[in-house]
Amino acid sequence: MIILGLTGSIAMGKSTAAAMFRRLGVPVYDADREVHRLLGRNGAAVPLIDRTFPGVVIDGAVDRARLGAQVFDDPPPCASWRILHPLVAARRKVFLRTAARRRCRLVVLDIPLLYETRGERLCDAVAVVSAPRFLQEIRLLRRPGMDRARLMAILRQQLPDAVKRRRADFIIPSGLGRTPTFLAIRRIVRTLARRERGKWARSHTSMKLDRRRS
Repeated sequence: MIILGLTGSIAMGKSTAAAMFRRLGVPVYDADREVHRLLGRNGAAVPLIDRTFPGVVIDGAVDRARLGAQVFDDPPPCASWRILHPLVAARRKVFLRTAARRRCRLVVLDIPLLYETRGERLCDAVAVVSAPRFLQEIRLLRRPGMDRARLMAILRQQLPDAVKRRRADFIIPSGLGRTPTFLAIRRIVRTLARRERGKWARSHTSMKLDRRRS
C-alpha cells in the first residue's frame, strides 16, 4: 500500500485537492477533520485542553477561536499540538489498518502541517498543493475575521511554500482553475498505481519512492 502525504500552506486549495482524490476512489485521511472531532462536544481532547487552557471550553466543546488566541504565536510543537498529536496519530493508525485490510493500493494522508511536524516520514511520497502568493492572500483575506496582521502571523507558523515545493515529490497547481488541478492529481494517482509496494507493506522502513514530479 502506497502512502501519499498531501499538504500545502493555508488557502492553497488543499481541501479541493483532497476531494478530487476521493473522486478518483482514493481513501483520504483528513487530519483537520479528526481535530474537529477531538475538540467538538464531548471530544476526547476536551478535558485535556480544558486543564491546560482554562476558559476555552464552552458547553462541552473547545472554542477554537479562544484556543487560537492563547496559542496564536506558538509554532508546533506547542502545548495544544502535544495534546492533540497522539490522539490524531491513533486515529490515523486505525485508518491505515482499515485501508490495509481492504487491500487499498494507494491512500492519502491529508495533513496541513506535514513538514512542520515531520509527518513526511510516514509517507512514501508527498504532494504539495500550491498557488501564487497573491492568490493565497486574496483567498485568506476573504475569510471572516481575517486581516493582514493575522494573515502574516499564520504564515509565520508554516514553512514557506517555496520550501515545501522543493521538498515535495509532486506539486499540484491550484491557481489555474479546477481542471489543471484535477489533471495533475490524476497523473499522480496513475504514477503511484504502478508502484507495487509502499511503507505500510515494508513495516514503515525508511525507504522512499523514486522522487518524481507531476
